[in-house]
Amino acid sequence: MRVMEWLFASGHAADLILGVLAIEALWLRCARAWGWGAILALLGPAALMILGLRAALTGAQWWWIALPLGLSLPLHLIDLRTRLDPQADR
Repeated sequence: MRVMEWLFASGHAADLILGVLAIEALWLRCARAWGWGAILALLGPAALMILGLRAALTGAQWWWIALPLGLSLPLHLIDLRTRLDPQADR
């Protein structure tokens, strides 16, 4: 099996993306001095969507796909509220 086929069939492509998101979270925390709440609001929806993708790639039950996708919406709305509120500070 080729590497790309293996990455997607095993769900490890999603794992790589989650790793990049973790590195971005650490960078935002250490280099930009963001609070963990702001980081969670920004990257949380992406991480949850990638978890849903991983579940789909690995043939999980439908609720394992739907659950993280559904949970990503409230975090996304929190992020939007934070971004659109000029008083919000990171």
